[in-house]
Amino acid sequence: MITPIIILCLLAGPLAIAYFYCKSTGTILNKRKFAYWGLSSTFLLFAIGHLVKADGMVAMLPPWVPYRLALVYLSGLLELFIAITLLQPKYQSVAAKMAIAVFVLFFPVNIYAAFNHIGLGGHQWGPSYLLIRAPLQLILIAWTYFLCVKGSANKTE
Repeated sequence: MITPIIILCLLAGPLAIAYFYCKSTGTILNKRKFAYWGLSSTFLLFAIGHLVKADGMVAMLPPWVPYRLALVYLSGLLELFIAITLLQPKYQSVAAKMAIAVFVLFFPVNIYAAFNHIGLGGHQWGPSYLLIRAPLQLILIAWTYFLCVKGSANKTE
């Protein structure tokens, strides 16, 4: 059950390191920049998971879903695209909005996997795993919205 901790460390790590660096050097923290870096590294982890652990991800999908392996690979490529695009200042806002859409659209798969005790990433714990997963999803969405999307049209911070 270490995956949520890894996700949170990847998400907040760049911002935390930059914060302490700026405090020690007396420089101004560009929190938006490092929030994007954290979100990008998190999406890179998600992409690697979908591309490397594809068979486990396929099992998380209901059997009636067609082309399950192709969908897992496509979702991994989408996550990789988002990870890369989050590092491109011109497209960061759009990529962050795509990230929120992915968090919302992929969550039903996590619910299905938890209710069916599918053993990947803690889902074998069953519905109780959602007590960790749902708040994590909310943290990811809040991070993305408040630190990356909100105000991005009029701020270059």
